[in-house]
Amino acid sequence: MTTLLKRRWSRWLVKRIPAAASVQLNQRRIFILPSRVGLAFFVALLVMLLAAINYQSSLAYGLTFLLGSVFVITILHTYRNLAGLVLHAGGAGAVFAGEQARLRVRLESRGRGHEAVALGWPPADTLQQDVPAGSAVECELNVPTERRGWLQPGRMRVESRFPLGLLVAWSLVDLDQAVLVYPRPLEGELPLAAGGSDDDEEQGHLSHGQGSDDFQGLRTYQPGDSRKRLHWKAYSRGQGLLVKDFAAQSGRDLLLDFEVLSGDVESRLSLLCHWVLVLSERQQPFALHLPGSVFSVDTGERHREQCLRALALHGAGV
Repeated sequence: MTTLLKRRWSRWLVKRIPAAASVQLNQRRIFILPSRVGLAFFVALLVMLLAAINYQSSLAYGLTFLLGSVFVITILHTYRNLAGLVLHAGGAGAVFAGEQARLRVRLESRGRGHEAVALGWPPADTLQQDVPAGSAVECELNVPTERRGWLQPGRMRVESRFPLGLLVAWSLVDLDQAVLVYPRPLEGELPLAAGGSDDDEEQGHLSHGQGSDDFQGLRTYQPGDSRKRLHWKAYSRGQGLLVKDFAAQSGRDLLLDFEVLSGDVESRLSLLCHWVLVLSERQQPFALHLPGSVFSVDTGERHREQCLRALALHGAGV
């Protein structure tokens, strides 16, 4: 029954407040109910009214009706504090799984000011913002991410308890926002290209894109370095983990291949994501092969973004 009610409520909201990049709050889109403080205030008014009736006290009657009038007037002022507010969807940069996605929302006043407007996605904490009359305010809201792909936070709650907190005026607005979430980077050895062999790895086809034409010396071990290049003699002498360093081998471009990796899909994508970031930072050309997607050898920011996007949307049918 609960699930059925939620579905009906969602369908009703879609008709009542359809998704749009810009939404202006009006009578059809604003709901108002007593808050907990308002319910306690209403109960107190009932007790005062019963006491006035019991003791036939004109003073008690006057105080009860005065406070009741304040409650009724507060309904109008609470509603007016949200009415007319315009919400615009802002841009949102891509993030990695596990990070906080940052979505920007612009609040615009086309008339009166709006005080203490709170907005956010439950159950996360809301951000409270004042919007001066005839101006606009930019807000940045955080949404936690758990998995790669497109994150659509859904309907954002906008509410106000101004001026007395006795009532809450609220709306559920869908600004049709989405954030691209990349896989969580996972450190590991650089994967062999398709058809590669252990000899390729010894020749430098893997480790940081360095070849084996000329031995250059030793350097400190970094996550992702091939274990076959560890200098165990130096380690046994207490010099720490060192790796044999070779000069770059010309004519060798790295190929990051999904098929040669072991493990589940997400761990493979996370490992590939890590190496896309590392190789891009070093400005080293590389190719990426995914089932159904092939990115030729290239470098630069555009190549990095294309590869990360492909990793994020792999298997999503996009």
